[in-house]
Amino acid sequence: MKLILAVVQDQDSNRLSNALVDHNFRATKMASTGGFLKSGNTTFIIGTEDIRVDKALDVIRDNCKSRDQLVAPVSPMGGNADSYVPYPVEVEVGGATVFVLPVEQFHQF
Repeated sequence: MKLILAVVQDQDSNRLSNALVDHNFRATKMASTGGFLKSGNTTFIIGTEDIRVDKALDVIRDNCKSRDQLVAPVSPMGGNADSYVPYPVEVEVGGATVFVLPVEQFHQF
């Protein structure tokens, strides 16, 4: 058994949630916040059998796309002003960051 943690952009969250249900994966959704852009993410917790991990990864890959986005800079406010960029910067956002972990035991009560 494996535990899959998938951190996805909020924009992809509903599409991924529906796709997981369509492919018979049970998942728990948690709101989370990214450290770099300080924007909303959704973290999915998915438990599945070893033989279904590749299918789960395919579903995540097919429903979470990266895209370019203009991001307003955050003021340094007490930080180092040397690295402050005073104009919007285009960054790649979206996609998914996925961790697959072994599960030693699983219980459902």
